[in-house]
Amino acid sequence: MPTNGGAVTPESDLLNGRERRQLDIVRRWGTIGALLLTVGSLGGGAAPIYSPLYGVPVLGLFSRMPSVAMGVVWTGIFMIVSAWLALGRFVRPGRPRLVSRSQMDRTLLMWTVPLVFCVPMFSRDVYSYLAQSEIAARGLDPYELGPANALGIDHILTRGVPNIWRETPAPYGPLFLAFGRVTAMITGDHVVSGVFVHRLLVLCGLAMIVWALPRLAARFGVPPVGALWLGALNPLVLFHIVIGVHNDGLALGLMLVGLELAMRGLEPLKWWWITGGAAIIVCGAMVKIPAMAALGFLGVLVARKLGGRIKDLALVAGIMTVIAVVGVVVICLGTGFGFGWIETLNVAEAVKSWMSPPTALAFLGAGTGILLGLGNHTESMVAVARLLGQGISVVLTVVLLWRSFKGRIKAMNGLGASLGAILVLGPVLQPWYVLWAALPLATAVVGPKFRIFAAVTSAIIAIILPPTGSAFDGRAYTVPQAVAGAVITFAVCVLIARKRVGQFLKPDPAA
Repeated sequence: MPTNGGAVTPESDLLNGRERRQLDIVRRWGTIGALLLTVGSLGGGAAPIYSPLYGVPVLGLFSRMPSVAMGVVWTGIFMIVSAWLALGRFVRPGRPRLVSRSQMDRTLLMWTVPLVFCVPMFSRDVYSYLAQSEIAARGLDPYELGPANALGIDHILTRGVPNIWRETPAPYGPLFLAFGRVTAMITGDHVVSGVFVHRLLVLCGLAMIVWALPRLAARFGVPPVGALWLGALNPLVLFHIVIGVHNDGLALGLMLVGLELAMRGLEPLKWWWITGGAAIIVCGAMVKIPAMAALGFLGVLVARKLGGRIKDLALVAGIMTVIAVVGVVVICLGTGFGFGWIETLNVAEAVKSWMSPPTALAFLGAGTGILLGLGNHTESMVAVARLLGQGISVVLTVVLLWRSFKGRIKAMNGLGASLGAILVLGPVLQPWYVLWAALPLATAVVGPKFRIFAAVTSAIIAIILPPTGSAFDGRAYTVPQAVAGAVITFAVCVLIARKRVGQFLKPDPAA
């Protein structure tokens, strides 16, 4: 019998023949979108400075037609997002028939495999990873030296790093740089192979997410395929983890696997499972530090299992602190990078983006002051607003921990809300940061309002970010041209497929 994230799905709960045909339409629609993204990335992606595609017959043509290439990319984006939203119909909590786990896994493969061969898009961070990895491979300290100082301004890897990050040290944890050092030893300064190996690393993170999400969801009463739909199949995962090669995927994967393994030690209480899971969470934090928040909510679950008394909470807090300290020290000394990462955690604050609410409010306040003739105090306003935002996120996290301890909210809901607060109120907010809140919440929230909100938010964020991952150097007209072309192309595709799409849109009384 088919399984649904570890739980057996009765045959009567599987899709009927009509629904399976509808599912096939959705799958193929999304697969075509993934193929369009792969093709369009040849000219619309965040290609390296020395792209091997230039001058190549046919393939090199896309780089000379940026508007067309970006139009192809946006068409693919529209198709994947629309297919994902349509797929949500088959995983809705309370629906009598859901897709099976095997059907969901095949859909994930169909949409992911073409994206593995994309040129990086939506961000140029992977080129910073390559440069920082090469610095580590040379035996230099990536927490002291930026790419320009360590490799030279004319080095091929330095040239691929955005200007703002060429002189800044690495802001990532030592475990990630240890992985990167191995990558650099294998690929050297070959950009294409380096990107591919880093993508394989984040795909390992995606595999961990796919393994952990349905198991965690089953623990909290959420349909496992629903958690996979909102989590692993989320367009933000496909676009920013698979295509964008962001190391958030690896950190999230380690965090979720650590939580799942640790929770195996709760019924009955088995400390080796809890300790091992907590250690894996620390590994995730040594890729990206926000994962450390999961230790607090894991500790709450353990404290409740011990009896839910204040002394139980204090005891578990002490144990989790010891695990965190020992894990951090072992990783920092074992990798040879030491503790320099602590001083570079604020590197990202160099970016002043309106997407961060505290920074946006600071800009608004500073602009108002200028209009009133009070002078330009933008820097001071930004510093104060960011400090207040971080303080509020700490308070919210403490409140969520306490409410989880008292059993008023699920621990995974508290973790998702806490990570959301930490990142939304942080100094910098990137579109893929939404995943830090969305993935834990996908395992524990059943309410339809949340799922609708999460789906709409993910879809909007997935669409608005240009694929090039950089400015347009005075060619801003390429964006409206590309979007207009994509909207027209997408509409034509819908018209061509209107009979099948219309068949899908017909309500199913049995659903």
